[in-house]
Amino acid sequence: MGKPSKETKENWLKDDKYWIWGMFYFNPEDKRIFPPKRIPWMGWTVNFANPISILIAVILIVSLIGITN
Repeated sequence: MGKPSKETKENWLKDDKYWIWGMFYFNPEDKRIFPPKRIPWMGWTVNFANPISILIAVILIVSLIGITN
């Protein structure tokens, strides 16, 4: 299977089945680490189906906690 098209990626973001409670993006087919949010101008979100993105998110949170202490 080749690289997903821009249209496929946009459809993934619109499809409710990839959003847990409407807030958490979980799509094992999407290999992006930080895909855009449902409303792209609002920034990016974490793809919780991608283990690398979870690791990066945890490192960022731990780093922020370490900086504030």
